Amino acid sequence: MKKISIIYGSSTDNTRETAEKIAELLSEFSPQLKDVAQCSADDFTTADCLILGTSTWGLGDLQDDWYDMLPRLKSVDLSGKIVALFGLGDASGYSDTFVDGMGELYEFFFGKGCKIVGSVATAGYSFDDSRAVVDNKFVGLPIDVDNESDLTDERVSSWVQNIKPSF
Repeated sequence: MKKISIIYGSSTDNTRETAEKIAELLSEFSPQLKDVAQCSADDFTTADCLILGTSTWGLGDLQDDWYDMLPRLKSVDLSGKIVALFGLGDASGYSDTFVDGMGELYEFFFGKGCKIVGSVATAGYSFDDSRAVVDNKFVGLPIDVDNESDLTDERVSSWVQNIKPSF
Protein backbone atom coordinates (compact mmCIF):
# COMPACT_ATOMS: atom_id res chain seq x y z
CA MET A 1 0.00 0.00 0.00
CA LYS A 2 1.26 3.46 -0.87
CA LYS A 3 2.11 5.88 1.92
CA ILE A 4 -0.17 8.94 1.83
CA SER A 5 0.47 12.23 3.61
CA ILE A 6 -2.19 14.92 3.86
CA ILE A 7 -0.38 18.20 4.44
CA TYR A 8 -2.32 21.39 4.97
CA GLY A 9 -1.83 25.02 5.90
CA SER A 10 -4.63 26.49 7.98
CA SER A 11 -5.08 29.85 9.68
CA THR A 12 -8.72 29.59 10.79
CA ASP A 13 -9.06 25.78 11.08
CA ASN A 14 -11.31 25.46 8.00
CA THR A 15 -8.51 23.89 5.94
CA ARG A 16 -7.54 21.64 8.84
CA GLU A 17 -11.14 20.49 9.22
CA THR A 18 -11.35 19.74 5.50
CA ALA A 19 -8.07 17.79 5.71
CA GLU A 20 -9.51 15.78 8.60
CA LYS A 21 -12.61 14.92 6.52
CA ILE A 22 -10.37 13.74 3.69
CA ALA A 23 -8.29 11.66 6.09
CA GLU A 24 -11.40 10.04 7.52
CA LEU A 25 -12.65 9.11 4.03
CA LEU A 26 -9.24 7.61 3.21
CA SER A 27 -8.89 5.78 6.53
CA GLU A 28 -8.26 2.42 4.82
CA PHE A 29 -4.98 3.93 3.54
CA SER A 30 -3.94 5.13 7.04
CA PRO A 31 -2.91 8.58 5.78
CA GLN A 32 -0.61 10.79 7.86
CA LEU A 33 -2.26 14.14 8.63
CA LYS A 34 0.23 16.99 9.04
CA ASP A 35 0.20 20.76 9.45
CA VAL A 36 2.71 22.22 6.99
CA ALA A 37 3.98 24.50 9.78
CA GLN A 38 5.25 21.37 11.55
CA CYS A 39 6.72 19.67 8.46
CA SER A 40 10.18 19.22 7.06
CA ALA A 41 11.17 18.36 3.50
CA ASP A 42 11.32 14.71 4.61
CA ASP A 43 7.56 14.72 5.11
CA PHE A 44 7.22 15.32 1.38
CA THR A 45 9.87 12.87 0.21
CA THR A 46 8.93 9.88 2.37
CA ALA A 47 5.31 9.75 1.16
CA ASP A 48 4.36 8.12 -2.13
CA CYS A 49 1.27 10.32 -2.48
CA LEU A 50 0.66 13.83 -1.23
CA ILE A 51 -2.69 15.50 -0.65
CA LEU A 52 -1.95 19.18 -0.16
CA GLY A 53 -4.34 21.85 1.07
CA THR A 54 -4.27 25.59 1.48
CA SER A 55 -6.59 28.47 2.01
CA THR A 56 -6.38 31.63 -0.08
CA TRP A 57 -5.89 34.98 1.64
CA GLY A 58 -5.97 38.60 0.57
CA LEU A 59 -5.79 38.95 -3.17
CA GLY A 60 -4.91 35.38 -4.03
CA ASP A 61 -2.15 34.61 -1.52
CA LEU A 62 -1.24 31.20 -0.14
CA GLN A 63 -1.73 30.45 3.53
CA ASP A 64 1.36 31.87 5.29
CA ASP A 65 2.95 28.60 6.41
CA TRP A 66 3.28 27.42 2.80
CA TYR A 67 5.50 30.44 2.05
CA ASP A 68 7.95 29.09 4.62
CA MET A 69 7.86 25.54 3.20
CA LEU A 70 8.07 26.04 -0.56
CA PRO A 71 11.60 27.52 -0.57
CA ARG A 72 12.79 24.51 1.44
CA LEU A 73 11.40 22.21 -1.26
CA LYS A 74 13.01 23.98 -4.24
CA SER A 75 16.03 21.67 -4.37
CA VAL A 76 14.14 18.51 -3.31
CA ASP A 77 13.41 15.86 -5.96
CA LEU A 78 9.66 15.25 -5.97
CA SER A 79 9.39 14.06 -9.58
CA GLY A 80 6.89 11.30 -10.07
CA LYS A 81 5.04 11.92 -6.78
CA ILE A 82 1.27 11.64 -7.02
CA VAL A 83 -0.23 14.90 -5.77
CA ALA A 84 -3.88 15.85 -5.17
CA LEU A 85 -4.76 19.41 -4.19
CA PHE A 86 -7.58 21.04 -2.29
CA GLY A 87 -8.09 24.73 -1.67
CA LEU A 88 -10.40 26.91 0.34
CA GLY A 89 -11.55 30.31 -0.75
CA ASP A 90 -14.39 32.82 -0.76
CA ALA A 91 -16.03 32.84 -4.20
CA SER A 92 -18.36 35.67 -3.27
CA GLY A 93 -16.02 38.17 -1.62
CA TYR A 94 -12.98 37.30 -3.77
CA SER A 95 -14.52 35.98 -6.97
CA ASP A 96 -11.56 37.09 -9.09
CA THR A 97 -8.97 35.21 -6.98
CA PHE A 98 -11.05 32.21 -5.90
CA VAL A 99 -8.76 29.44 -4.55
CA ASP A 100 -5.70 31.07 -6.14
CA GLY A 101 -3.60 29.55 -3.34
CA MET A 102 -4.39 26.09 -4.71
CA GLY A 103 -3.29 27.35 -8.13
CA GLU A 104 0.01 28.46 -6.67
CA LEU A 105 0.59 25.02 -5.15
CA TYR A 106 -0.28 23.46 -8.50
CA GLU A 107 2.26 25.61 -10.32
CA PHE A 108 4.99 24.74 -7.82
CA PHE A 109 4.41 20.97 -7.66
CA PHE A 110 3.61 20.54 -11.37
CA GLY A 111 6.87 22.38 -12.06
CA LYS A 112 8.70 19.80 -9.93
CA GLY A 113 7.49 16.92 -12.10
CA CYS A 114 4.69 15.70 -9.85
CA LYS A 115 1.67 13.91 -11.31
CA ILE A 116 -1.35 16.01 -10.33
CA VAL A 117 -4.64 14.13 -9.92
CA GLY A 118 -8.14 15.09 -8.85
CA SER A 119 -9.21 17.90 -11.17
CA VAL A 120 -12.76 19.18 -10.70
CA ALA A 121 -15.15 20.67 -13.25
CA THR A 122 -15.90 24.37 -12.80
CA ALA A 123 -19.65 23.80 -13.29
CA GLY A 124 -21.58 24.51 -10.11
CA TYR A 125 -19.11 27.10 -8.83
CA SER A 126 -19.81 30.84 -9.04
CA PHE A 127 -16.59 32.84 -9.46
CA ASP A 128 -15.04 35.23 -11.97
CA ASP A 129 -11.45 34.04 -12.21
CA SER A 130 -9.05 31.62 -10.60
CA ARG A 131 -5.39 30.80 -10.97
CA ALA A 132 -6.45 27.25 -10.05
CA VAL A 133 -8.29 26.70 -13.35
CA VAL A 134 -6.32 24.94 -16.07
CA ASP A 135 -7.96 23.68 -19.26
CA ASN A 136 -11.38 24.74 -17.94
CA LYS A 137 -11.11 22.61 -14.78
CA PHE A 138 -9.95 23.30 -11.26
CA VAL A 139 -6.58 21.63 -10.60
CA GLY A 140 -8.02 20.15 -7.40
CA LEU A 141 -10.97 20.41 -5.06
CA PRO A 142 -12.24 23.96 -4.42
CA ILE A 143 -14.15 24.52 -1.18
CA ASP A 144 -16.03 27.63 -0.09
CA VAL A 145 -17.11 27.09 3.52
CA ASP A 146 -18.13 30.75 3.85
CA ASN A 147 -20.83 30.65 1.18
CA GLU A 148 -21.42 26.98 0.29
CA SER A 149 -20.86 25.02 3.51
CA ASP A 150 -23.92 22.89 2.73
CA LEU A 151 -22.06 21.48 -0.31
CA THR A 152 -18.74 20.79 1.40
CA ASP A 153 -19.31 17.23 2.64
CA GLU A 154 -20.75 16.08 -0.70
CA ARG A 155 -17.93 17.71 -2.67
CA VAL A 156 -15.23 16.25 -0.42
CA SER A 157 -16.75 12.78 -0.56
CA SER A 158 -17.12 12.81 -4.34
CA TRP A 159 -13.56 14.09 -4.83
CA VAL A 160 -12.06 11.48 -2.51
CA GLN A 161 -13.85 8.73 -4.46
CA ASN A 162 -12.41 10.25 -7.64
CA ILE A 163 -8.79 10.28 -6.39
CA LYS A 164 -8.80 6.87 -4.63
CA PRO A 165 -7.88 4.89 -7.77
CA SER A 166 -4.70 7.00 -8.05
CA PHE A 167 -3.51 5.62 -4.72
